[in-house]
Amino acid sequence: MPSEGFLPPSLGRKRNMCGIVGYIGNHDAKEILLKGLEKLEYRGYDSAGLALISEAGVHVFKEKGRIADLRKAVDGNVFAPIGIGHTRWATHGVPSKVNSHPHQSATGRFTLVHNGVIENYELLKRKYLADVTFNSETDTEVIVQLVEKFVGEGLEVLEAFRKTLSLLHGSYALALLDAEENETIYVAKNKSPLLVGLGSGCNVVASDALAMLQVTDQFVELMDKEVVIVTKSGVIIQNLDGEVISRVPYTAELDASDIEKGTYPHYMLKEIDEQPAVMRKIIQTYQNDQGKLTIDQDIIEAMKEADRVYIIAAGTSSHAGLVGKQFIEKMAKIPVEVHISSEFGYNMPLLSERPFFIFISQSGETADSRSVLVKVKEMGCPSLTITNVPGSTLSREADYTLLLQAGPEIAVASTKAYTAQIAVLAILAEVTARRKGIDIGFDLIHELGLVANAMDVLCDSKELIEVIAREFLAVTRNCFFIGRGLDYYVCLEGALKLKEISYIQAEGFAGGELKHGTIALIEEGTPIIALATQENVNLSLRGNVKEVVARGANPCIISMKGLNMDEDSFVIPEVHELLTPLISVVPLQLLSYYAALHRNCDVDKPRNLAKSVTVE
Repeated sequence: MPSEGFLPPSLGRKRNMCGIVGYIGNHDAKEILLKGLEKLEYRGYDSAGLALISEAGVHVFKEKGRIADLRKAVDGNVFAPIGIGHTRWATHGVPSKVNSHPHQSATGRFTLVHNGVIENYELLKRKYLADVTFNSETDTEVIVQLVEKFVGEGLEVLEAFRKTLSLLHGSYALALLDAEENETIYVAKNKSPLLVGLGSGCNVVASDALAMLQVTDQFVELMDKEVVIVTKSGVIIQNLDGEVISRVPYTAELDASDIEKGTYPHYMLKEIDEQPAVMRKIIQTYQNDQGKLTIDQDIIEAMKEADRVYIIAAGTSSHAGLVGKQFIEKMAKIPVEVHISSEFGYNMPLLSERPFFIFISQSGETADSRSVLVKVKEMGCPSLTITNVPGSTLSREADYTLLLQAGPEIAVASTKAYTAQIAVLAILAEVTARRKGIDIGFDLIHELGLVANAMDVLCDSKELIEVIAREFLAVTRNCFFIGRGLDYYVCLEGALKLKEISYIQAEGFAGGELKHGTIALIEEGTPIIALATQENVNLSLRGNVKEVVARGANPCIISMKGLNMDEDSFVIPEVHELLTPLISVVPLQLLSYYAALHRNCDVDKPRNLAKSVTVE
């Protein structure tokens, strides 16, 4: 059998990112739960539901579509001091009202919400539930039907819940209600994130602290294979054997104002504008009293001892890792490999003798990366997580953590987390270099300050960038991004931003690579976004632009001041050449934003995407 976290693709694990909320206390649960679900919308979902227990019994409301649709469906006359809610991202079964959560057992006694994927659900149905009629196509319904079956065989509810959990293979975050015991929410977790919040006269359950900041800022982290009994007066954490576990809560350091859009029409635009402030906060966080950048000495010693660094990441974070590779190699003189986490887990390369692993993840919950981390820990290799979320799974399970200090990122398309990742990687490289006695040749603190100022300038250039977006991207069906060196890595990120929120088919290429095949796709008017911020390849890149123009392409050249030419569409402020990815990406983020806007796309919640991927 494969080791935990490394199940083969044939088992059909799918990606999702659902959201769970739960409340038990003295107040009416429904509005608290609905507001909590609204805070989880950014994670991606296709349906939503609530289950409430009032004096009259259990009330379940479910709708395909948005939380606004669910809100209309909820009976406002129901007063219920206990309830659970869910946003679903379809894995097993199509998006529909029937397949949405919560799911109920055959008699309606038990009601359940679930994040994750149960890999052996079909086997469990055949072995234990052959006589049960199922209402949905989901793996989740198996869980709630098993609980009822085992209670019917004489087990107490908690024991039936534990027995059910012991049979499940896969990932889960669960909240269970019993109609005959309306003062308890039963909770459990394995591989999917879940928190319990401690309130005054109430307690809550949430996938993300953001959802329940309206109630409390005190949260308890749950570990894998723990069972929790939540009442309005207390929380009891147990392992699967029933042993009680004591754990101190932490304070969720989130500013509620950061979570709101304020005067912005979209979270993405707000988060783009927050990047200068994030840069300054990172500088402040990692600067000591002597005005030097500093990082925990144990992390630097682990870096120094490594003969090779392996960066493991996915999506936008992997693009940040490619830039970080250049920082670490050029500053600290340590070889670096960057790997996509979903591939690395199943096709691990031959490792060096003294590897050091860096995991990059905005949420700290990326399942593909977590699977690699499990394997890395088994091998005894040191590991560092760079994440935006303290207390997240990757942060908790790695040896070390560096925080991004970016604040909540709500829009699905990552912007400020990407630039924060690059900045923290630069600081890691600089401090490591200094500890090795290497002079990098420039003052990184000063240069990052200039980056923050340049970001301010770019964020004030929205009108010009909107004009460019309208000219090049309003109606096109495809777009190519080209650059060389560091610009190539930024082009990969620019293309990803464009495709994920505007649905334009976009690809990033090394400038010289188009002519090795892809230039065949160039048609009259095909937009080409070219980055030119690297002096040593500036002329070569412009030669590549001429090659595609000769085939009919419509070029948009974004250059850095000092390298700009008359034909360029946009010029970014001059910063240190090694740090250009921090600012050259900003106009690409804004181009994507305005392209999506002009094409009437849902900027913050693009179709088929989730903010965090917490299941392989």
